[in-house]
Amino acid sequence: VLSRLTTDTTLVQTVVGSSLSMGLRNTVMGIGALVALVVTNPWVMTQVLGVLVLVVLPSIYFGRRVRRLSRASQDRVADSSAIAAEVLGEIPVVQSYGQEARETERFDRSTEDAFETARKRSRVRALLVAFMITATFGTLLWGLYQGTQAVLAGTTSAGHLGQTVVFVIIFVGAVAVLSEVYGDLLRAAGATERLMELLAARSPVADPPAPVPLPPTRGGSSVSFEQVGFHYPSRPKQHALADFTLHIRPGETVALVGPSGAGKSTVFQLLLRFYDAQTGSVCIDGVPVRNAALAELRERVGIVPQDSTVFSTSALENIRYGRPEASDAEVFAAARAAYAHEFISALPEGYATYLGERGVRLSGGQRQRISIARAMLKNPPLLLLDEATSALDAESERVVQAALEAAFAHRTTIVIAHRLATVLKADRIVVMEAGRIVDIGRHDELVARGGLYARLAAMQFELEPPVPAGAWSP
Repeated sequence: VLSRLTTDTTLVQTVVGSSLSMGLRNTVMGIGALVALVVTNPWVMTQVLGVLVLVVLPSIYFGRRVRRLSRASQDRVADSSAIAAEVLGEIPVVQSYGQEARETERFDRSTEDAFETARKRSRVRALLVAFMITATFGTLLWGLYQGTQAVLAGTTSAGHLGQTVVFVIIFVGAVAVLSEVYGDLLRAAGATERLMELLAARSPVADPPAPVPLPPTRGGSSVSFEQVGFHYPSRPKQHALADFTLHIRPGETVALVGPSGAGKSTVFQLLLRFYDAQTGSVCIDGVPVRNAALAELRERVGIVPQDSTVFSTSALENIRYGRPEASDAEVFAAARAAYAHEFISALPEGYATYLGERGVRLSGGQRQRISIARAMLKNPPLLLLDEATSALDAESERVVQAALEAAFAHRTTIVIAHRLATVLKADRIVVMEAGRIVDIGRHDELVARGGLYARLAAMQFELEPPVPAGAWSP
């Protein structure tokens, strides 16, 4: 996508800005010279035009090949750009594993593929231009030969022939330039196809024709999953959720626990309507999410993801992203509530400090507190916490956990947690496995019943048996 937005648009801009103007100018000159030739020497030029039509047909075949190769060349350039962006974004991982040489070799192979494809395109384009110019020149030279024979035979004058030569020179010059422009246009056509595909792409998730307004809330939103079945498009045979039914009351705090791949994050994806469920219904405040306007739906939901996102701007603007119209005082209050005010104030320029691309100047815990402050500033009726305190130390986690409980005491909260200590105070704990709900209850009830939750709790809260001598321990 980035390659299409940058490389392809730049190529189209170059063609439109320079080649197109040259093509237009030489088209007018060539047509004018051709009309003058037909008027002044109709018999000979009618024959020449007939031959030129035969020249155009092979040019169309070559042109299609150039167009296909141009698109393939742009695709290979995009592959190289993707590899470069990926490696540059993960430099610490590449260096820590000592994979610089391997990544360099992978990038070299990708650029060699792009170069080889571009060379094929250039070769076919050169053949196309050479054929057009050679055939056109040859045809016109044959026409001039017919003219000189007419002068020798006395059927036309030398002045008439000289006039024809001038028109021929103008026409041939125009054709030579148009041949180059045609090659550029074919190359731009490949880039344009990629851009048009991007412009024509439509998400299957869209606003309904007649959106149903969400009702006003007091004390949080209600959430309802009714026999929901869902699988991701890339895994059509594997259910992420199967016969999933869950009803959450306004103001209730519900925790989703279970092993990785149980479908916990999928619940958040469906609530935010990043995907639509294949079966069943998902409702917020009694309105199916399919029937609500996307902007209104997502305005009602706040999320603190596990991988906190920090934009390449100041700390102040990163927090204000949750509610762009918020005042500075409200931003400061949200930062204090998220236990972020202290470290932000200690930055060189305080809240005006530029945090770097993807927040590289902050630690993982600091980025997470920025994300929590952003959600607190938005203050939505429904809050989704996906391991919101996973990157915090024990002291910061206690403070932030208390801040979250205080700030969202009257909000509906759904928490995903692998560390069960963070969900002990939840009103209900929903235990999930393989996309299904296997148990629901409070911590003490679930432990007493045994089962999956009891095993998870035993692993986290009880002492493990000693490791035998010589055995490896993580």
